[in-house]
Amino acid sequence: MRNPVDRLTTNLPHGLRVAIDWIVTIVGAIAIVLAIKHWIVNPYRIPSSSMEPTLHCGDGGVGCEGHYSDRVLACRFCFRLRKPHRFEVVVFNTPPRTEELCHAGGTFVKRIIGLPGDVIRERPGGIVFVNGKRLNDTFIDSSRRRTDTNTGRWPVPKKSYFMMGDNRGQSCDSRIWGSVPRANLIGPVFATYWPPRRISVNVGFLLLPLGALFLVPLRWRRRRSPRAHRR
Repeated sequence: MRNPVDRLTTNLPHGLRVAIDWIVTIVGAIAIVLAIKHWIVNPYRIPSSSMEPTLHCGDGGVGCEGHYSDRVLACRFCFRLRKPHRFEVVVFNTPPRTEELCHAGGTFVKRIIGLPGDVIRERPGGIVFVNGKRLNDTFIDSSRRRTDTNTGRWPVPKKSYFMMGDNRGQSCDSRIWGSVPRANLIGPVFATYWPPRRISVNVGFLLLPLGALFLVPLRWRRRRSPRAHRR
């Protein structure tokens, strides 16, 4: 069976038909890549040391531990299916004040610390409390916390999230420019694909689709079983 392009170009010279076929193939491939980047998965580069040592920056940047910046993949549709979770590393579009206060803006990668309705406090020495309880952030090295005596209190508005970098002492984050609206979240980071020695994948993230494939037919069978029994 011939494809639509072949049927439409039947009466054209062979060379022209080949050229059209190549053009359609290339345009189709580009469209697929753009669709994947826009709706499914998009790559991002880590430009600063704010997430060290979880995510490395490179190119000789201040505080960077890597020779090359990590490049990560973010799921662009995940937050359409579920709510963001505390401690997830996410990609998001920065609030308007970020450019003025941090001299940088656009797209950031940080960790979710506060959920909607939470109250975040930071005590001297960089100790963080959420709703009056000390945050269980043992993944943060003590040398990465703020060492000054600054303190702060930040209520997280509804439909917003409080972001902090893992390199707390060097991170320009929600402590400075406020919480991030849910609409600004792009998606969770689930893999590092560059440089090669840093390649890693969140296995739990990959298991979610498999779990969904298993649970859907299981639930369907459970709903169907009473009818079958009554027969």
